[in-house]
Amino acid sequence: MKKDELKKAIEKEIKSWSGASIYFYPAWECERMDVAGKFFALLGQDKEGNDILTVKGIPQENIELRNVFEWIVPGYYTNKDHWNSILLDKEQFGEEKLLGLLYDSYGLVVSKLPKKVRETLLEEK
Repeated sequence: MKKDELKKAIEKEIKSWSGASIYFYPAWECERMDVAGKFFALLGQDKEGNDILTVKGIPQENIELRNVFEWIVPGYYTNKDHWNSILLDKEQFGEEKLLGLLYDSYGLVVSKLPKKVRETLLEEK
């Protein structure tokens, strides 16, 4: 999937996710998705110019995904245990699976937010 197509799908999808936003982050030259000031995904390019989506995951599951899919690599510019980068020009999941991984990443970040912040997010729904 191309980065521009994915960005449009992400923008449409995360509108329903409490507290989620997407915006251009000039310091890293990427689209940053965050909730309560914490990023849960990045949409940009690696140093070779490949379009990538970087999402948070459970470390053991991240390793399993990397072992099964050659287009999933350790997170670019992120903690390699907790983040994966998906090479968008090579991935074969399709929009639904990518959005599922993105939602899982959102959920992991929300689960680590302070209780009061999580409660506020629930009230926004």
